[in-house]
Amino acid sequence: MTTAPHIVGIGGTTRVGSSTERALLAALESARSRGATTTAFLGADLAQMPMYAPEDPARTETAERFCAEVARADGFIIASPAYHGGVSGLVKNALDYVEDLREAERPYFDGRAVGCIATGAGWQGVVVTLGALRAITHSLRGWPTPLGAGCNSLEKPFGPDGTVTDEKLAWQLETVGAEVVQFARAQAAAAASVELVTA
Repeated sequence: MTTAPHIVGIGGTTRVGSSTERALLAALESARSRGATTTAFLGADLAQMPMYAPEDPARTETAERFCAEVARADGFIIASPAYHGGVSGLVKNALDYVEDLREAERPYFDGRAVGCIATGAGWQGVVVTLGALRAITHSLRGWPTPLGAGCNSLEKPFGPDGTVTDEKLAWQLETVGAEVVQFARAQAAAAASVELVTA
């Protein structure tokens, strides 16, 4: 692709520096190291988005910026904590705003890769939440990357400075970022080939 792919990260919790936020930022760093540009909507941003109300067209500044970034994105990385066996309300509410793009040139997540990350205090919630994120991605017409990342916070996978100290998790997050960028470039190359054939 002639321009750098743009990857949007969505996730975190209301607690700054949470495991979910750290995992998301690590995956976005992997995408940047491969030439992508990135924008992150972390917990503090998502908390500024009121409960999604499709019947009310009024949108906050953060919600408008969120939808604009989603519309121009070439790929996504979504990270959610496992709250009672599912995606957190904060993250799910943000994803509900993607409904505003139903009539966009590229509706929802159409034709774009989505890297999924789930974090939690134990593997059961992490696995269930990761599956839920992949199902939501399908519903939004996105392509979940082959690898999703699971982070068990009980294993203390982050150092005091927020860096990933667990080698297996570090590899997972790096791979998620890499796969999103790889897919974005492949999609752009395929679209360029079609344009050449039809020109």
